Amino acid sequence: MDGSPDHGRRPRRRIPLPLPLPLPLTAASCAVVLACLSGCSDSGAASAQAPPSMKSTAEAGAPMAARQDLESDYQKVIRDVLPSVVQIDASEGLGSGVVYDDKGHVVTNAHVVGRERDFKVTSATGGAVLGARLVAAYPEQDLAVIKLERVPDGLRAARFADSSRVEVGQIVLAMGSPLGLSSSVTQGIVSAVGRTVSEGRPGGGTGATIANMVQTSAAINPGNSGGALVNLDSEVIGIPTLAATDPRMGGSAAPGIGFAIPSSTVRTIADQIVRDGRVTHSGRAALDITGRTVVDDDFEPSGVAVVSAEPGGAAARAGLRAGDIITALDDTEITTITSLAEALGTHKPGDEVRVNYVRDDNRRTAEVTLGEL
Repeated sequence: MDGSPDHGRRPRRRIPLPLPLPLPLTAASCAVVLACLSGCSDSGAASAQAPPSMKSTAEAGAPMAARQDLESDYQKVIRDVLPSVVQIDASEGLGSGVVYDDKGHVVTNAHVVGRERDFKVTSATGGAVLGARLVAAYPEQDLAVIKLERVPDGLRAARFADSSRVEVGQIVLAMGSPLGLSSSVTQGIVSAVGRTVSEGRPGGGTGATIANMVQTSAAINPGNSGGALVNLDSEVIGIPTLAATDPRMGGSAAPGIGFAIPSSTVRTIADQIVRDGRVTHSGRAALDITGRTVVDDDFEPSGVAVVSAEPGGAAARAGLRAGDIITALDDTEITTITSLAEALGTHKPGDEVRVNYVRDDNRRTAEVTLGEL
């Protein structure tokens, strides 16, 4: 899949279709609990003898109480998390960020910071505009960390969840500055997990292929990039990054299809940047090659040619060399450099995979132990 980033006032990152927590208290559970409380008394007989008018009043009140409880949950999450969401003003557009710690580190998307090093940051709770400088960007995962030049009083770091526990159907809120409207909140659910998405370079994308992304129905608009996707436990489960488009509709937005980088990936990358000023271990599998897409006689993509294989790298150790054309990784057909990146995105360094390739018109197979990007 290819995508375009949501980058301030510029067009969002877009990806073409087709695409291929446990809640503390959901609306349904509220209704069950409240119905029981309103329908039960000290004795079964008393309940059975309750006048019909009293029963209907109690039953009618249960959905209203359930809705009010759910609204209260939303409002509590907003009070808890929104002060940790900031607006980032870069010279080429606006984006969002999330306060990572009490030392003034803010995590955001690499495509939000671009090639700039200095930024203006505004807290969702208002106050003076703060200066910030880039610590490091990691375009391979479309993540970056900036640091406030001055840490204001009351700065609140967000809590990041274990994204491996995220489940389809969980209610989530997206917080950020869509179209420059700071402190905006949209609501939806987790629509899918484990998506591997490749974003395009046009429109400011980094070209990254990102695994295990969280798909959400919460509205993701330009300026939401780098903000927070939050569960009802007031935990960040992801950083909103991509929004989808439908090529059958001329590339217009496909409502309710957005993607967020999972919080566990965010923590892995941000911790290294904060500690070391750079990413030392990506945790991403690699063949350790430079490759390019090749086409067949009908000008259709047909594989990835090895331009060079890093000496001592994963591919070279397995016998692959420049000129070989990779056509499959395990049971996944490889036709483009993007499909190879997406296939690798489902693996970890050290995994053993089967690589099918063509050398001098002969089909061959190699068992490869993957390296690290």
